[in-house]
Amino acid sequence: MRPNNPMSLAGALKGLSISASSTTRPSLGPAAALTIASQIRQKTPHNARLFSVTASRPGNWLEPSIKRTKKMMKGRARVATGGSVKGTTVAWGDYGLRMVDHQRRISAKNLKIAEDAIKLRLRGEKYRLYKRVCCNVGVFTSGNEMRMGKGKGGFDHWAARVAVNQIVLELKGMLHEQVARDAFRLAGNKLPGQWEFVKKGEPPVVGITKLDGVTLEELKRPRRKVAAETIMPATPAPSAEGAQQPLDNP
Repeated sequence: MRPNNPMSLAGALKGLSISASSTTRPSLGPAAALTIASQIRQKTPHNARLFSVTASRPGNWLEPSIKRTKKMMKGRARVATGGSVKGTTVAWGDYGLRMVDHQRRISAKNLKIAEDAIKLRLRGEKYRLYKRVCCNVGVFTSGNEMRMGKGKGGFDHWAARVAVNQIVLELKGMLHEQVARDAFRLAGNKLPGQWEFVKKGEPPVVGITKLDGVTLEELKRPRRKVAAETIMPATPAPSAEGAQQPLDNP
């Protein structure tokens, strides 16, 4: 057994010394802090965020970050009939999926199934999928055989109001046109209604009229110009005395 040597332990403790200098990080003055911040801004891109303490907002395009307990009205989809072409053309991608029949309310479940169909078809491809709608309409339902006057019911699912000729999904990437057509065909089969495949640069739509060779100003004008001289005056209405005479009398 090795004997204990208290003298060696005491010598080792005596050799230790504590420095008087502080090991903490030195504080920077206001001028030095501004200089370092300006150097960091010059090295980073213009649109990059250095740091943010803001918490990320929950929710996505299939479920917004609002309370589900708030009751909502059914409402109707916006139909652009006054000259607006917003949401009818491909904005960010190269190809798009557009509704062609009439406005309707599509549930988040159907949109999720359509998104999964596109991702399954384009597995292994380099692409990016853009969503042009948001499921921000809460659908509340009551149970079967519920008598009237028992309230609106509880929350059931989220849905999105899609207007006629509105772009719902867009696609961009290193894809062939036929591959994108096939992916959107599968997605359209999963969604209610009729859908069409559109490309970037195609004319917009006002209501149900495509502006292909027709400008918006021409569409707002009357169908034909009629001169005031050619308009015939309306015939006067028959008097009350004439209406009382029988038709068989001359």
